[in-house]
Amino acid sequence: QVQLVESGGGSVQAGGSLRLSCAASGYAYTLGWFRQAPGEEREGVAVLSRAGTTGYADSVKGRFTISRDNAKNTLYLQMNSLKPEDTAIYYCAARNLGWPPQPLRAYEYGYWGQGTQVTVSS
Repeated sequence: QVQLVESGGGSVQAGGSLRLSCAASGYAYTLGWFRQAPGEEREGVAVLSRAGTTGYADSVKGRFTISRDNAKNTLYLQMNSLKPEDTAIYYCAARNLGWPPQPLRAYEYGYWGQGTQVTVSS
């Protein structure tokens, strides 16, 4: 069983930065960030394994950086150069075992946080 609690969302102007945190309890080999905008499907943003393997959505490459502190069991997402299209609820997700075959697909993850709102204004 894994419990996830996100924090760090908020409102920012385009070009600004935010850092999201996800405190995890329980073991998870792969942790990730997903987002969902109104009327849209949940999409993968960035994922990271305990071994350091990463995956990023093309839309955030070069702007977002995922990291984790295994000692604190905490996942982070540093978001720079934010755009209005980054506006969404951001969710932390966890998978117990292994690197998933489709790491940016929501169905690969069995545990989810409640989400944190990120709003980017133009």
